[in-house]
Amino acid sequence: MNMIDFRRLERHEVTNVWQIERRETVHEVYHFAEGQLQLRPEFYDTRDWPEGEPELYTPILLECFDHGGVFLGAFSQDKLIAAGVVDARPVQDYPDLRQLPFLHVSHDWRGQKLASKLYALCKDAAQALGAAGFYISATSTRRTVDFYMLQGGVPTSQPDQALHELEPDDIHLIHRF
Repeated sequence: MNMIDFRRLERHEVTNVWQIERRETVHEVYHFAEGQLQLRPEFYDTRDWPEGEPELYTPILLECFDHGGVFLGAFSQDKLIAAGVVDARPVQDYPDLRQLPFLHVSHDWRGQKLASKLYALCKDAAQALGAAGFYISATSTRRTVDFYMLQGGVPTSQPDQALHELEPDDIHLIHRF
């Protein structure tokens, strides 16, 4: 088994998050309707990041970094295999919370508790920033939403307006520590 090292990313490493292999087969997704989560069958065979996503989100991630965001990475032999990000800026409609805008684990490394470890490290970073919890705008796949709920996230029927406009199909959750 390879040794995994966790450390903060430097600014020049931020774009390395797009090297994380996002491959995933999805069979079910959540929708938030009538005040509750509803699971529906939908099939996706995702092979890579959606077209245009790195171009759209790289400036957002760099701005987050430049405003004190905490970028944590998991490395195997100096290769970034997972990353988590905590935005240091308060969420507009929830100023006591900090956004968790990014948490991904490379396909071949899933199932080894890396996401849980990164989530715990991100939680520590958010608490050090004075946050009372996380605001999470999660991809609606069952695996992703179930993970965040297992960590303590609760879907909200009152999403942050700006983040909801950015990702209207996401499931918006709040995790108060």
